[in-house]
Amino acid sequence: MGQIDDKLEGIFDEVIRRNTGEAEFHQAVREVLESLGRVVAKHPEYLDKALIERICEPERQIIFRVPWTDDNNQVNINRGFRVQFNSAMGPYKGGLRFHPSVNVGIIKFLGFEQTFKNALTGLPIGGGKGGSDFDPKGRSDAEVMRFCQSFMTELYRHLGEYTDVPAGDIGVGAREIGYMFGQYKRLTNRYEAGVLTGKGLFYGGSLARKEATGYGNTYFTRAMLQTGSEDFDGKTVVVSGSGNVAIYSIEKVQSYGGKVVACSDSSGYVVDESGLDLDLIKEIKEVRRGRVSEYLRLKGDGNGVYFVKAGEGSIWDVPCQVAMPSATQNELTGKDAKTLIRNGVQAVGEGANMPSTPEAIRAFQQAGVKFGPGKAANAGGVATSALEMQQNASRDRWTFEKTEAKLAEIMRDIHDSCHETAEEYGVPGDYVTGANIAGFIRVAEPMRAFGVI
Repeated sequence: MGQIDDKLEGIFDEVIRRNTGEAEFHQAVREVLESLGRVVAKHPEYLDKALIERICEPERQIIFRVPWTDDNNQVNINRGFRVQFNSAMGPYKGGLRFHPSVNVGIIKFLGFEQTFKNALTGLPIGGGKGGSDFDPKGRSDAEVMRFCQSFMTELYRHLGEYTDVPAGDIGVGAREIGYMFGQYKRLTNRYEAGVLTGKGLFYGGSLARKEATGYGNTYFTRAMLQTGSEDFDGKTVVVSGSGNVAIYSIEKVQSYGGKVVACSDSSGYVVDESGLDLDLIKEIKEVRRGRVSEYLRLKGDGNGVYFVKAGEGSIWDVPCQVAMPSATQNELTGKDAKTLIRNGVQAVGEGANMPSTPEAIRAFQQAGVKFGPGKAANAGGVATSALEMQQNASRDRWTFEKTEAKLAEIMRDIHDSCHETAEEYGVPGDYVTGANIAGFIRVAEPMRAFGVI
């Protein structure tokens, strides 16, 4: 762990006391507070009126029961969450995650991170996050529909295009968004397209939204490489995960001449030393909803193609020059970081939320590896969600090219803001500190203007 400034230690102690057992939330808050010593030294006014304490406390936390009936006519009970963390910049904005690991601490960490991520985009959106411990894996479409309808029957009363606008996350794709939007429309008798993002293209969704987080992480990581006159061309890349973020990171990296040799899911990871066949990965994950282990059977083993089962190795054992962790929180450990460094990694771009442990981040920074934190590097998804809201509000539909061009511009601006802020505060090249300070200031200024609320 790094050091927290003496003026901020009491704030962190209080966060731990008030949020017992929420390790991921503690980790996210600590990382930001470690960056703020330089800010309060230069701007002591940010210590006034418990401003930082208020930023660390969600504005609203909603927990509710979600009963639903499965295909065997058995009643199941799950728990639903929505943490409306901070609305200083605009309506709450952040995804819904359906996964057995979901609990209030994870949702709070995600909402806290989302607040600064959204601020970095420069768009008028606040931070929030939600979800459920429901697992859609292996469930029929009818079961997923009944769960989503029950989930939205409670959540709808807390949403609105000027109040709170959820999107998808792990376990929540276009299918789930469609079922939830249909139930919202049914309950409210309003066709309020701007209340959810990540919608299908035929009812208000945005072109390039599916690709946005992966493309955005690639733009950010490329911008980091370019500060050292490097690029993806000719570089070996490893991308963990195999959902939208990973798939479209792979697609964009390949378009820049990078060779992605490995990706993963909960079953393990697959390696193709000649470069992954992206069309085959898309067929397995997007069409079949299968496991990456099928790649071996469909492509054929030998010739540098192999699969390693979960628990028998780490995807970060695969040598690469660029690593893009795009699966889940704390997947890349200090040990993994040391392995990557030994194998010559030059840059790391976080496609997931907080996928690197504090020990891993510290190892990368000490080794001079360019490190793009998730709150900056993976902001492309929420940025394009905000562009979807903009299109819904104006009853407009942009081309893929227009949306992607806006996304590329936003990601370049985020990179430059983090880079310049790090230099301004005396830590050139430290994108973690740059992102934390730039995001914090953008949230803190409207909060100061609003008074104590």
